[in-house]
Amino acid sequence: MSSPEAVLGGAHPAASGDPVRRRFVDIPGGQVHLRQAGQERPGRPLVMLHASPGSSRMLVPLLSRFAATRPVFVPDTLGNGDSSPPPGDAPPLAVFVDAHCAAIDALGLRQFDLYGTHTGANIACEIAIRWPDRVGRLILDGVSLYTEAERDEMLRCYAPPVVPREDGSHLLWIWTFIRDAFLFWPWYKRDAAHLRAVGLPDADALHDKFVEVVKAARTYHLSYRAAIGYRKEDRLPLVRVPTLLVCAETDMLLAYLDRVAALMPGARRVTMPGFADEASARRSTALMAGFLDDDAVPAS
Repeated sequence: MSSPEAVLGGAHPAASGDPVRRRFVDIPGGQVHLRQAGQERPGRPLVMLHASPGSSRMLVPLLSRFAATRPVFVPDTLGNGDSSPPPGDAPPLAVFVDAHCAAIDALGLRQFDLYGTHTGANIACEIAIRWPDRVGRLILDGVSLYTEAERDEMLRCYAPPVVPREDGSHLLWIWTFIRDAFLFWPWYKRDAAHLRAVGLPDADALHDKFVEVVKAARTYHLSYRAAIGYRKEDRLPLVRVPTLLVCAETDMLLAYLDRVAALMPGARRVTMPGFADEASARRSTALMAGFLDDDAVPAS
C-alpha cells in the first residue's frame, strides 16, 4: 500500500482549481485510461505511476497538489482501473513498461519527469533506463528489495487470482484484502508481530479503493506479481537520470530504503513524514516538488 492513499477521499479538484479530467489513449492491443490536470501550467510534465492494487484514482490527492505548477498525467496500469488487461496469464514487467511507454508517446510527451510508487516505482525504473534522454527527473517512492525467500513467499501468498462467485464471496475477500493491507504487513500475517501502526482510512476511502480493485478483479494480480518477481538488484544501478529515493516514515517498505540507496549511490535519499494529515502531506509534497524544480533536497 502506497502512502499517498492515506489522504484518499472523494472528488479532488486540482490545487490550482483545474478539474481532474479522465481520458483514454490507444496503444497496441488496447487502451490506457488516465487522469490528468494542470495542462495550462508552465512546468515540465509529470507522469505518475500508481501502486497495486488500485488505479490512478489512488494518486488523485497527490496529482492535485502537483498540478498547481505543472501538467500531470496518471495512467492506470494495464489490468488495473479502466485500462485494458495485459496479454497472457503471467506477463513480465516489460509488458506493463511497454504499455506505459506507448501511452506516453500517445500523449505526445517528449520530455517529462516521472514518479512511481511501489509497483509503479518498478515500472518507472525501467522507463528511466529505457529513456534516459526523455526522463528529466525520477522519483521512486517506496521501493522493495526482497530476498529470494521473501520473493517466493510473496509470489505464493500476496496477490492470488480472484474468481467471481455466484454467492458474491469474492467481493468480501477483496474488501478484507484491501482493509487488512492497512492493518498488517504482509496482509495475510494477521498477528501482533505483523501489525502496522498506521490505522485505517475512513470507510469512504476504503470503498473508493474497493471499487477500483473490484472492477479489475480478474487481472489486478498480474501487475502485482510482475512487480514482486522483478529483480531490481541488477536494474537500479542502470538508472542514469537524476533520482530522488523517498519513503514515508509509515511505509512498510521503509526497511528497504538503505539497501536500495546503496545500489544507487548517485541518488538523493530522503524520508518523508507521509500523508496521514494535511501538514505531513504538504511537507512531503514540497520535498518532492523541490527536487523536480531542482532545489536542494536534504538527505535523511
